Amino acid sequence: MKSDAVTKGIQQAPHRSLFNALGLTEEELSKPLVGIVSSYNEIVPGHMNLDKIVEAVKLGVAMGGGTPIVFPAIAVCDGIAMGHVGMKYSLVTRDLIADSTECMAIAHQFDALVMVPNCDKNVPGLLMAAARINVPTVFVSGGPMLAGHVKGQKRSLSSMFEAVGSHAAGSMSEEEVQEFEEKVCPTCGSCSGMYTANSMNCLTEALGMGLRGNGTIPAVYSERIKLAKHAGMQVMELLRKNICPRDIMTEKAFLNALTVDMALGCSTNSMLHLPAIAHEAGVDLNMEVANEMSAKTPNLCHLAPAGPTYMEDLNEAGGVYAVMNELNKKNLLYTDLMTATGKTVGENIKGCENKNPEVIRPIDNPYSEIGGIAVLKGNLAPDTAVVKRSAVVPEMMVHEGPARVFDSEEDAIAAIKGGKIVAGDVVVIRYEGPKGGPGMREMLNPTSAIAGMGLGSTVALITDGRFSGASRGASIGHVSPEAAVGGPIALVEEGDRIRIDIPNNQLDVLVSEEVMAERKAKWQPREPKVTTGYLARYAKMVTSGNRGAVLEIH
Repeated sequence: MKSDAVTKGIQQAPHRSLFNALGLTEEELSKPLVGIVSSYNEIVPGHMNLDKIVEAVKLGVAMGGGTPIVFPAIAVCDGIAMGHVGMKYSLVTRDLIADSTECMAIAHQFDALVMVPNCDKNVPGLLMAAARINVPTVFVSGGPMLAGHVKGQKRSLSSMFEAVGSHAAGSMSEEEVQEFEEKVCPTCGSCSGMYTANSMNCLTEALGMGLRGNGTIPAVYSERIKLAKHAGMQVMELLRKNICPRDIMTEKAFLNALTVDMALGCSTNSMLHLPAIAHEAGVDLNMEVANEMSAKTPNLCHLAPAGPTYMEDLNEAGGVYAVMNELNKKNLLYTDLMTATGKTVGENIKGCENKNPEVIRPIDNPYSEIGGIAVLKGNLAPDTAVVKRSAVVPEMMVHEGPARVFDSEEDAIAAIKGGKIVAGDVVVIRYEGPKGGPGMREMLNPTSAIAGMGLGSTVALITDGRFSGASRGASIGHVSPEAAVGGPIALVEEGDRIRIDIPNNQLDVLVSEEVMAERKAKWQPREPKVTTGYLARYAKMVTSGNRGAVLEIH
């Protein structure tokens, strides 16, 4: 046992004296030490219930023969951080979470871990840590929020942001906005659509690192407490069998996750997080493989913001395993892979029926024969860009229009709400990438303003930043190389024609190579927006969006 290094032998007497100070007994120190990584806090709605989940996990670990010991992980609420300087501090926490968890787990020589995350960067951050540390690990999230109800319709956070846009357009009163404000987020949990948090919690199941229901059982259901107890018990089984994260998170497991991603229509942020997690697991996941997966993977779900169904509906329809079982009918998954259940993918999903074909379309009647996410390339994105194809209206799948160029999110929002953006425009927001932001802010405010002002089916948005899972429409992000390193997006000028061709995975600015070369020769790097603190260090180390914005020492 790893913990022998701090619990066994005369040389470890000083260590044991400190465990005595913690009130741990000889009996507890004779058992495996299991770290419970608690992401509980009182600022993120998806994390306010994690204290209860952690207590249930501790009980499960003890029932399984281990000694549970809790330590913390941070998390940012992307909704509260949205639209101001705070959003620069969202993506960057992914690496802080991974780094600090690595430090705690190895410094204290835990034998196994149970990760208790829930919201956007917290889940991938802990998956990255699990791959690095590589001791037996199980994930159990806090679960999704229930949908709100406004005027008899289910609603969620994306509806709230769009209501603000509708108010700016004069089509919704302040009283109506207030009704949305009071009703769209009715419970604790990760926001109720297929946004980033729920995407990553579902993909944790698909990767094999969480138990059935991890991504879909609502936060307020008692079944979530039972799941947490089972996660605690199961980590002890993994420890006995010495099944570790890198035994589970193999290259084929990541391809399974991409396949499920396409079927569910997950957030485009999954295209940042999956390569970053794979990187930590020693797997090179080139995002261009996403189009190969998409070409053969039907899109089976249209959860909010793409459609009118929510996480609670997916749960009742059979959850992630039911989606995987549908995919397996066409042999689209690797089913012989080991998972955190101690069983293979095939064993896990066997008999998991689709209980609602309106929520999970049958494999022979999909929303689309191709997946929910597309990776685009072209002279505007020589490396790649990403779009949530399943949330784009048909008339915007191919679009050409004049560039409306903004060097910050704030400038773009002011123009949109000021009525300066008209049908046919292509809004370009640059210098918001991993280095340029720094921190690659989400652009839910401008996409929601476009939708709320009735321009969602006529205006596109392109950025080297990224989008919330709550964004919908022709929202193309992660344009790489980014503007801050002189990528072509930095060379676009007001009025340039931009052509978007999602079916053919193309993104181009209709300017000659000669003119682009002239502009490139004149281009000068911008002064960094942030020169002190963590963001300044992050900007120096972060790679491009197409590589998952992983950190490297240059």
